[in-house]
Parts: sequence; C-alpha cells; structure tokens
Amino acid sequence: MGKKSTEKSTTPTSWSDTLRVGPGFALTALDPDSTPGFDGDKEAGSTALAALDDALSELQERLYAESREGGGRSLLLVIQGMDTSGKGGIMRHVVGLFDPQGVRHTAFKAPTADERAHDFLWRITNALPQPGEIGVFDRSHYEDVLIVAVHDLVPKEVWSARYDQINEWEAKVSAGGTRIVKVMLHISPDEQKKRLAARLERVDKQWKFNPKDLDERAFWADYMTYYQAALDKCSTEVAPWFVVPANRKWYAGLAVASLVHEALQRLDPQWPSVDFDVAEQRARLAAMP
Repeated sequence: MGKKSTEKSTTPTSWSDTLRVGPGFALTALDPDSTPGFDGDKEAGSTALAALDDALSELQERLYAESREGGGRSLLLVIQGMDTSGKGGIMRHVVGLFDPQGVRHTAFKAPTADERAHDFLWRITNALPQPGEIGVFDRSHYEDVLIVAVHDLVPKEVWSARYDQINEWEAKVSAGGTRIVKVMLHISPDEQKKRLAARLERVDKQWKFNPKDLDERAFWADYMTYYQAALDKCSTEVAPWFVVPANRKWYAGLAVASLVHEALQRLDPQWPSVDFDVAEQRARLAAMP
C-alpha cells in the first residue's frame, strides 16, 4: 500500500499501485479515515470524480462496440465490505456513471436452496459479464470464506480449500478475457456505529436498517481476521485486491471510479472498423435533399 503523497498534486500516478494489496500488507495498519494518493478535500474529490465521467463513458462504449465485432473482453468489479461500508453508494455514484445497458449488476444474498445444491462458485459463474459488459458484484464469492468461516457454517477443511479454488477460478475468468477489479471498502467500527445510528434516527433511512447488522457487528474482529486472510491468499497477479479507506464516502467513490478507469485504460478497447467507404457514404448523404 503506497504512502500518502506529500506533493501538491491531488492525484496519484497510479491508483492501482497506491491501493493494491502487496506482500506485508496489514489491514489493521490502514487508517480508514485516510485518503491515500489524494491530497485534496471533498470538493476537490467531487471535481476529480466528475472529470472522469466522459472518459469512463467513452471507454465503456468502446468496450461494448468492440464486442459487437466479435471482441470477447469484459470487466468485472467486485465490491466487498462490512455493513454500511458504502457499497450502495458505489453502485449509485460510480456504477451510475455508466450506460445501464452495458452493466450487469448482481447483489449476492444468502444462497437459495437451488444454489446450495451446487458448488459455491456456480452462481458466481452464472453472473459473470458477457463480452462488452461491465459486471458488478455487490458482495461475491468471498462471502464463502468470510461469513462462512466467521459463523462456522461449513467444516474448516471445506472453506479453507476455497482460497485455492477461488484463485484458480479467477485465473480462468481472467484468461477468458475478463479483467477483474476487486475492492474492499475499509471502514472503522466507530464509523459503522455512526452510520447505523443515522439510519435509526431518520425516517427515510430506517428501512435500510437491519437488526441483524448489530448481531454481525459483534463479530468485527473475526471478520477482520478473515478479510486479512482473503487479502493475503487471493491478491494475485491477474486478480489483485485493492483496499480503499472508506470512512470518507467521497474519497471511496473517487478511488473506485479511478481504479475502474485505469482497468479500462489497460484493456484499451478499440472502435471496430467498418466495412464501407466512409467518404462515399458522406458524399451520398450530402447529396440527399
């Protein structure tokens, strides 16, 4: 994890390098209030996010257009985090920047009876983006090494084997043309308490409150232990983890949008060539009444 820049510039050379989980990364050492790689305030962050709008829109359209001519590439954004970490805000303010026709969004809840009858990756595979799409996972296959381990829902020998299974699956998905961006939104227990209290205080937010969130809060330390394990074991070359401090919602939105922007830039989708003479068609159109 890169250190916060002391330069005057408000944007890092690479958000991916700044936020990527590497050897020796410790979740407990990362301040959820920090803004790694960005020295600006909330107003500057909003300006920087708005500046990405056109670029993201063009890259998405290029990815979609490329697939119309046989291109097989796509992008998958995986968002994980504790309750109230801001996953919904990312869906509204970051994913909302894209044309919804080219986005495949899946919010994974507790598996159904049919899903439990299959391997844990079965429902995840079924939700992968098609060529030209941007897929978004609100929670993901990582729940099967997080909540499952915290609550001892399956034997340890079962869930502990899933780290390798996940790495193999992600490598296969990546080799198939899908670039994977995995983000953990990292908030503090105090910030979560404030956000839960705010939901209880406002009538327009109470519907979002779930009493079970308080039950899960009691397992905070366990969740951090298993998040650290997932970050250690499953941050690979083809599917690295990025941890975004998320106490400041505006920073989290900017960071995730920037990570997606860089991923799309690396894909560098191209406009498809056309099978007609452009000059000839221009002349035909100009000659029409």
